[in-house]
Amino acid sequence: MWQELRTELHPLGLEIVTVALDTGGADVVRPHVEQAAPKHPSLIDAAHQLDELLGVVNVPSAVWIDESGMIVRGPETAYPGKSASGDGYEPPKEPPPDASPRMREAIDVLSRLRVPRGYTEAIRDWVENSAASRFALTAEEVVSRSRPRPRDAAEAAAAFELGQHLHLAGHAADAIAWFRRALELQPDNWTYKRQAWNLLAPDQKSLDVYGGDWMTDVKKIGPENYYDPVPELEG
Repeated sequence: MWQELRTELHPLGLEIVTVALDTGGADVVRPHVEQAAPKHPSLIDAAHQLDELLGVVNVPSAVWIDESGMIVRGPETAYPGKSASGDGYEPPKEPPPDASPRMREAIDVLSRLRVPRGYTEAIRDWVENSAASRFALTAEEVVSRSRPRPRDAAEAAAAFELGQHLHLAGHAADAIAWFRRALELQPDNWTYKRQAWNLLAPDQKSLDVYGGDWMTDVKKIGPENYYDPVPELEG
């Protein structure tokens, strides 16, 4: 979808840069990028710098940056849809009659996700009207909407970085304690959760190691609270 939108709007000055947040780096991400064959820049943030520096805590998220390098909209839910003509997240269809209880539970949770609508139209409006777009925020508004950075979040970033270092150095068992600490300090950081869960060995279950998994944690907070709302877009 991003490629389709980029093809449409690049002649008008828009560039799209996609970034994969994955400690595994190129070895993990490259096959997916090559399969998608994007025409736009496609980067890998193996160190999760977007989490730490910009406050990205979930995906898909987007940041708008204007031609002067200023952030026009900070990290927020960016779910344009499967195509540029779509209107955001498409809930799953009813489960088949022979669906397992687990599949029915997953479809129920996914169908109740609250995702902002109209994201592609917001981008089009910004490209057409630039700073005059109602979706373009002032510097003051960007700062006021920025995610708070309390001490716990800063310590979580440090713990997560230590976990990554240990894992990449071949000390996966020792890394778990630091990942667990990061999740305790910042439980609403889904990028930390996903990465910690994905780095487990095949015989390990995140529910056993970290006390949670995607389904369990989303049900705990309520599917409608999984994505942060975008004030200007329809919920």
